[in-house]
Amino acid sequence: MVADLNPAAFLPTTCPLLVVKVGSSLLVQPNGGVRREWLETLVADISARHQAGQRIIIVTSGAIALGARQMGFDKGGRASLADAQAAASVGQIILSGIWAELLGGQGLAAAQLLVTLDDLEDRRRYLNIAATLDRLLGAGAVPVINENDSVATEEIRFGDNDRLAARVAQAAGAAGVVLLSDVDGLYDRAPHLPGAELLSAVEKIDGRIRIMVAEGSSSGMGSGGMASKLDAADIATRAGIGIAITSGLNDHPLAALEQGGPSTFFAPREGGSARKSWLGGRLTVKGRIRVDDGAVRALTAGSSLLPAGALSVEGEFKRGDVIDISADDGIAIARGLSEYDAIDAARICGHRSGELEAILGTVPRSVLVHRDQLVLL
Repeated sequence: MVADLNPAAFLPTTCPLLVVKVGSSLLVQPNGGVRREWLETLVADISARHQAGQRIIIVTSGAIALGARQMGFDKGGRASLADAQAAASVGQIILSGIWAELLGGQGLAAAQLLVTLDDLEDRRRYLNIAATLDRLLGAGAVPVINENDSVATEEIRFGDNDRLAARVAQAAGAAGVVLLSDVDGLYDRAPHLPGAELLSAVEKIDGRIRIMVAEGSSSGMGSGGMASKLDAADIATRAGIGIAITSGLNDHPLAALEQGGPSTFFAPREGGSARKSWLGGRLTVKGRIRVDDGAVRALTAGSSLLPAGALSVEGEFKRGDVIDISADDGIAIARGLSEYDAIDAARICGHRSGELEAILGTVPRSVLVHRDQLVLL
């Protein structure tokens, strides 16, 4: 749903804490060198916002590209997982040094954090990261965050820093995210096609918006693209965080956005606890429970998931694991913490509460997923 909203009025000037994501193609030249002059203008923007009282977190790509150039690896360091991990190990030192130098030149202390998907999917580690960010920001530092590509494998990778930026914003309690891209924002069709129009604001990420992206309205940047940016927008807005996609190709991109430059703004949703935002924004789940139409209606009305409404169980999960709840067509409608292991959940599917003790042999919990540990998708 397209809305008449003004991203410039929300993000750069009124947001107390902003996450800025910088992609590889903006930071690193095709030959593997740093776009240093451009980066200096971005750091100048960050310094100006910092002096105005706004706090900034940077989510940066570029370690693999920089390391591959240093080591002479083929295919930008992505010929194999081993090459990518080795390139990241070398490039991360270079990347953090550049940020530390340029931020230091503006009188700002840079603080490096390297994270994996697991770090933000595990509740305890998520809270530890949140506490570290809070202390750093309170002390006036600028956290510079990247995925820990030197140890991450396919199973524990974000795969793009767009979604990482949204999850970091959740953990830090930020009110806004800016994704610096190689396009001005989300277009209603591929930007190169005649008549393509930029969507200035999106109130809700619905099926029509998803179709636009699936049909080719995409950025060619790095490992992300517009699809990953839409995923990031979904994570952020679900947590009550506004997010803007804007071009980073020109100098002073944050100043340009503040002055009303072209962008697409995704409006934050209202309501929801921090825990439910964390649940809704998770990128990995352990299993799935399919439910009938009656359970769908009950969940939508705010009820817990009862065994009577469950049709089947998929995956291997334990009590306390995060699972999806889907309608019978397989489309996920909710996500929550299971009250049962998968084996016991499967045994009681379709049974009423009064039947559970006889099936399980113990006094059972009355729900499969409690409403306090559940979020609608």
